[in-house]
Amino acid sequence: MTDRSLTWAETVAVFERRGLPESSYGNLYDESYDVRPGPLAIPGPLDLDAKGWTSATGVVVDGDLTVDGALLNVDDGCPALIVLGDLKAADVYLEGDVKLLVLGDVTVTGAFIGNMTEKLVMVHGDLSAAVTVLSDEFAPDLIGGTLHGPVLAPAYLGYDQDTDPAAVLVPEVLRADGADGDGQDGDDEDGDDGGLRCFDAPRVHGGRLLRRVVEGLPVALR
Repeated sequence: MTDRSLTWAETVAVFERRGLPESSYGNLYDESYDVRPGPLAIPGPLDLDAKGWTSATGVVVDGDLTVDGALLNVDDGCPALIVLGDLKAADVYLEGDVKLLVLGDVTVTGAFIGNMTEKLVMVHGDLSAAVTVLSDEFAPDLIGGTLHGPVLAPAYLGYDQDTDPAAVLVPEVLRADGADGDGQDGDDEDGDDGGLRCFDAPRVHGGRLLRRVVEGLPVALR
């Protein structure tokens, strides 16, 4: 199989052959998609917002996808990513208008991070990460298997957790106890860190976290 651009009807036929439930793909835009054979390996980070990744509505990986660096989405309007196998990445950072569907398991050696996104994120298998950071009402729409690893999230999301942020994240991405982003702890005085980015996960500085992910620096203690 080679890379090809398929109509919506042809894309649905691929989904049905691979067993992706209609409850997942029915939420996608019914437009054209690039279908790429798996297993597919990306040698560095994969920015879903970057020009050149695709000119279609989204990319379907027909098999496993491995990203050596981070899988990133920050801007609105990015293409959908549908993985009809397992997804592996160093880190995952989702903040824009992302649509991420994974038929198999998601394994992240570092941090799986989601923040204030108008999104569709469905994992039909397990989600495993060194730490999962959820903020500003973000939570995956589906984890069909088990969520493995510690979780940092605001209490209103309802995750059963008792995790010290300092035990799972590098100190460079932490705020001091009580710092609220209004000039405390240097939260907003460094223009390069982007401020808190509305992060309400316990003690997490969103700007510093994103900057380190983009730079390929570790954010999770391993």
